[in-house]
Amino acid sequence: MYTLWAALAAVAVVALEVLVLHTGLLRSRPYWITLLIVLAFQVLVDGWLTKRSSPIVIYNRREMTGLRFPFSIPVEDFLYGFSLVTLVLALWVRGEREVPWDRDR
Repeated sequence: MYTLWAALAAVAVVALEVLVLHTGLLRSRPYWITLLIVLAFQVLVDGWLTKRSSPIVIYNRREMTGLRFPFSIPVEDFLYGFSLVTLVLALWVRGEREVPWDRDR
């Protein structure tokens, strides 16, 4: 189920951006650079949390695909991370455009 929900979250966030928010975030170079920076830290932290030798976080095997990359990070975690970061940034950018008290924009 985690795989399904992570994939649905990624699709839903992209659809929200493309169909509703229209921030242009997914076409923005700074967005992709930000995502790479987040990804680098996610690999470090998630790799440590899910390492097979002494895991801190243990997933239910029935809820996952079993695919892990790199180290022992479940691929579903990358979909989940993408969804969270993209949604927050898209809402942030959209919110900046609609700040009622800053009429000088």
